[in-house]
Amino acid sequence: MSFTGNYMCTSFKKELLEAKHNFTTTTGDVFKLALYTNSASFADNTTDYTVTNEVVGTGYTAGGAALTNVTPTFGGTTGFADFNDLVFSTVTVTARGCLIYNSTLGTETVCVLDFGSDKSAVAGDFTIQFPTADATNAIIRIA
Repeated sequence: MSFTGNYMCTSFKKELLEAKHNFTTTTGDVFKLALYTNSASFADNTTDYTVTNEVVGTGYTAGGAALTNVTPTFGGTTGFADFNDLVFSTVTVTARGCLIYNSTLGTETVCVLDFGSDKSAVAGDFTIQFPTADATNAIIRIA
């Protein structure tokens, strides 16, 4: 089965209510982004990072890379958190999507992102460009 869309993981929603995740820039948890092939099968019930169907390629390390948090804020009645863009430098990989997880807590997932099609880099940079950090576009929004 392949990627089937973007999801904020249900377990993450529960963990927010338990105050487990901290997205602040200077004192927050470490969140990582791992890349996956089209064979990966994730949905809203995904709870943990896994190496199953994670991309393998030159310059890419299993577990992905650490994200830089953008301190949460709000706009109108929507609270939101985001990350700075992430660049996997000088890699050769093909990925269909990614998983963001909280590595401070171990392997607890935040969200699943489907790129919509395979994306590749050949001995180059593979860039994850996050949307504008605002109430309408941020990667994590609670309305």
